[in-house]
Amino acid sequence: MMLGKPVSSSLSFEFLAPLVFRFWHKMKASGLPICLLSAAFNLFWTPSAGLKTLHLGSCVINTNLQEMRSGFSEIRDSVQAKDEIIDIRILRKTESLQDTKPADQCCLLRHVLRLYLDKVFKNYQTPDQHILRKTSSLANSFLTIKKDLRLCHAHMTCLCGEEAMEKYSQILSHFEELTPQAAVVKALGELDILLQWMEEMK
Repeated sequence: MMLGKPVSSSLSFEFLAPLVFRFWHKMKASGLPICLLSAAFNLFWTPSAGLKTLHLGSCVINTNLQEMRSGFSEIRDSVQAKDEIIDIRILRKTESLQDTKPADQCCLLRHVLRLYLDKVFKNYQTPDQHILRKTSSLANSFLTIKKDLRLCHAHMTCLCGEEAMEKYSQILSHFEELTPQAAVVKALGELDILLQWMEEMK
């Protein structure tokens, strides 16, 4: 891979478009019925749907936030209903996320994802198989993003400054204020805050 601003391995719109239209014209010239051409077009076009480019300082990645938000929305009410502690937030928008400088976003996100992968998804307990499947899917998505951020870190475009580490320390402190299972439930229930923050990254 070339050095520079790393991006996700997902195919971009700019890369797919010329390939799709070249295929479309070739198949059209062959005389195939229009319904088959449409099916082939949709087959090629679908994978890029929902992709969002995240600019985290000098680190640029692509991820399917739409898919993650949709997956979490299916379990949000059930997960949040189990959170009995309403006077504490782990992810505080004004203190830890929304006022984060662009240069610190990559480092902070990388550490928050590691917290979710190491302590939240692995330890969440429920007999509901649907919730377990959705949390497993979310964990896989987080792991993919974390790998992209690690690549940025290797290319020196995801460095950790003092402010980023201080913000992460605050998040970790809020997490550790609670008992282990209560912290896991609350952190999972606050995924919408994290996903919204990622959505707003420019």
